[in-house]
Amino acid sequence: MTPAARIAAAIEVLADIETRRRPAGDALKDWGLKHRFAGSKDRSAIGTLIYDALRVRASAAWIMGEETPRAVVLGALRRARGMDVAAIAALCGAGPHAPEPLSEQETARLAADDLSGAPDHVQGDYPEWLAPSFAATFGDHAVTEGRALAARAPVDLRVNTLRTDREKALKALSHFSPVTTPYSPWGLRIAVAPDGRGPALAAEPAYVKGLVEVQDEASQLVALLSGAKPGWQVLDLCAGAGGKTLALAAMMENKGQVFATDTDGRRLMPIFDRLERSGARNVQVRAPKGAKPVLTDLEGRCDLVLVDAPCTGTGTWRRNPDAKWRTRPGALEQRRQEQAEILREAATYVKPGGRLVYVTCSLLREENEDQVSAFLAASDGFLPLDAAHAAKAAGVEALGQFASTFGPGLRLSPATSNTDGFYAAVMLRS
Repeated sequence: MTPAARIAAAIEVLADIETRRRPAGDALKDWGLKHRFAGSKDRSAIGTLIYDALRVRASAAWIMGEETPRAVVLGALRRARGMDVAAIAALCGAGPHAPEPLSEQETARLAADDLSGAPDHVQGDYPEWLAPSFAATFGDHAVTEGRALAARAPVDLRVNTLRTDREKALKALSHFSPVTTPYSPWGLRIAVAPDGRGPALAAEPAYVKGLVEVQDEASQLVALLSGAKPGWQVLDLCAGAGGKTLALAAMMENKGQVFATDTDGRRLMPIFDRLERSGARNVQVRAPKGAKPVLTDLEGRCDLVLVDAPCTGTGTWRRNPDAKWRTRPGALEQRRQEQAEILREAATYVKPGGRLVYVTCSLLREENEDQVSAFLAASDGFLPLDAAHAAKAAGVEALGQFASTFGPGLRLSPATSNTDGFYAAVMLRS
């Protein structure tokens, strides 16, 4: 496919996404099945165009003066990719499978690239309904945080210390030019290519042999902040695919026990292959039986309970740009109710002297500091651990600079720490 044909295809797929309100991945898969002539490089390039358009959908539509899929894709070529008007014009009308030539109005708007007068949610490319929450959380930095969340993310890896160390992993992956992450002692970072493609890790011996796992640095850090020790009894209550479970098992040096569970058994399925690859032998997976997992034998017994709570996922928009436009206003209140319920349940498994760690990949106060403060106010026997102290105890004293000013815990974001957005609060049971 020509570059112009790829742009036309991106416009077509974006129209499907918006008409049917479906995940971008599903729409791209369907398009590929209907257009089997398109090779893997074509599909990848079209996907990158779609995700770039979704990253800057609001500002792209603003500069173009309309919100049609064509306007968003053309505006994204300017906003996200920095293409000049002549380069965009050369692709439009360039052959039978290209988009229609630029109109005079489109040419003028692309040339102006004007966001003057645009509200913060447009300049920061986040949904209008979240503008009050962003203003309450970030104040004058709302646009800066939004733009950082709209950028492409690097590929972060966690070195599996059960199998190797970071220096050896660096050498094994040297052909990708990895660098060490600034905060996590386990982390490696690989920049994505200019076309947005990351390394094909599934075919890499270092990945296949379990030397590294894909995990954003912020996710590594919140596992580190949990303070898990060898010999502990640990419950990962919302384990999902098991990223933090594996990190905890490595921290514990295969000593003690990690119980990994989730209310959705489908989310747990990838954990089995990952455990085998990692060499972790101290993990017991508790799949749900019926609506919930059976955990009564763990009540009051756990040294650590980790709650990676369901949330709006605002901190992961760099990796899931379509999610920010698919999430509806009612989702925030639904997630808040779920978080409060999970926290109450999690508390029953913490033994006296144990710790409860609450984590989200959200940047909203409603899901983070407000949620923890409400739990502490309603729960006897739990006290927050100072964020700077928790960071120092975990051996990452530099994280103390990210202590929240709104309440217990610390918060990380693309704009401040160059990671995904995460929040973590450590609470001790007296």
